[in-house]
Amino acid sequence: MTIHSTISREAFFPEREIIVSKTDLKGRITYANKTFRDVSGFRDDELIGKPHSLVRHPDMPRTVFKVLWDTISGGREIFAYVKNLTKTGDYYWVFAHVTPSFGRDGNIVGYHSNRRVPRRAAIDHVITPLYATILAEESRHKNGKDALAAGVDCLANTLKVKSLTYEAFVLTL
Repeated sequence: MTIHSTISREAFFPEREIIVSKTDLKGRITYANKTFRDVSGFRDDELIGKPHSLVRHPDMPRTVFKVLWDTISGGREIFAYVKNLTKTGDYYWVFAHVTPSFGRDGNIVGYHSNRRVPRRAAIDHVITPLYATILAEESRHKNGKDALAAGVDCLANTLKVKSLTYEAFVLTL
């Protein structure tokens, strides 16, 4: 299974549809609904057991995923704007709501994500420029750890000016 090189063509899905997936603790897909398969272009057998990062678009800053993983692995839900990659190399934006799933013993056993059509104005006027700034900061560093730290600082400084947490910021868009 090969993802074709990224092209600059956006894919869309109907506003009434919700993309749903579930993963294990390592982020490997355990469930993908029909909408996820249709939008991403992957068959069920190409998704199940694979890392969810399979659909990670290179325009997405690692920083955003760090914030996401830190939040859900800490037992809290998060909302985030995410640019994903299709099997053909197209991209699609989502407004994701990711939550931990808990077992009977209260421990996290996996993660559940519902993704909706995002607000276009938020993508065009806020998220795309912000993510480009963070990604540029990450790219200035050769060492991955340094790149991530710089991206986290960049996002933190942006949010500090607005006096908002990431979650509050995203929900205001």
